[in-house]
Amino acid sequence: MNVAIIDVGSYTVRLLVGRREEWGIEAVREARAAVALGAEIERDGSISAPKLLETAQCVRSYARVARKLGVHALEVIVTAPGRQSANAGALVQSLRDATGAEVRVLSSVEEGRFAFAGAVSSSDVAAESVGVCDVGGGSTEIVVGTRAEGPAWVRSFDIGALRLTSRMPDEDPPSRRSLVAAKGEIERSLEGFTPPLPQAALATGGTARALRKLVGPNLGPDEFSTALAVLTKRPSARVAKTFGIDKERAGTLAAGTLILAAVQERLGVVLGVARSGLREGAALALLDEAAAA
Repeated sequence: MNVAIIDVGSYTVRLLVGRREEWGIEAVREARAAVALGAEIERDGSISAPKLLETAQCVRSYARVARKLGVHALEVIVTAPGRQSANAGALVQSLRDATGAEVRVLSSVEEGRFAFAGAVSSSDVAAESVGVCDVGGGSTEIVVGTRAEGPAWVRSFDIGALRLTSRMPDEDPPSRRSLVAAKGEIERSLEGFTPPLPQAALATGGTARALRKLVGPNLGPDEFSTALAVLTKRPSARVAKTFGIDKERAGTLAAGTLILAAVQERLGVVLGVARSGLREGAALALLDEAAAA
């Protein structure tokens, strides 16, 4: 049975058509488009009419692709833009009109739970307690739980790679001064953040996937230092070309790296880059709903 998830985030719109396998979700078709809703929300507090139209057209095209593949169920999920934009209702309505599908604005807790389920489903981590960190464009979710029982502790912070980048000076590459300012913003956002300490941890999301190309599949203090050394010496276009990273993603990677580094320090364990995350977790939930119907 195939299902489709269309994920509308702060930076991208992504399509996942997948089916369940023993190790998690196998992707049948994936696609992505950069729409950068978070940049407008951060700048203006809401999403402009042209950007609403662009997003709806993108989601409509992905829904057509999914239906041509004969999916059993299709769901559109909206993450931080649905919580942070003053006209989130207009966004949801435009997506519903464009697709005729269920449009679900995820709470921060739901987003964290889906990210945890997806990351753990495709991981061979055998530790009893596992932490998962998902750095998105507009928010960051941190979850601690177990493979058997699921999430036990969930927190979300309204700071993500795109949102933090928009608050940094417009420098490419970012200067040390910019990094210091960004670290201060992160510290203010994470003030009072005291998670239970897991035995192992995973990082998911676009920042983590990009960092894997720069420094490998495990992210600790040394890897973060190496990544920041690269990102402060090379403009984003060169980083993108050298490491095969989307150019816009490369432009927010320093900010995302700083957020992940701050979370990793507080969790106290090296982060392994997960092969899956939010969309796979949402797909697993949709498959469970379909099976129970």
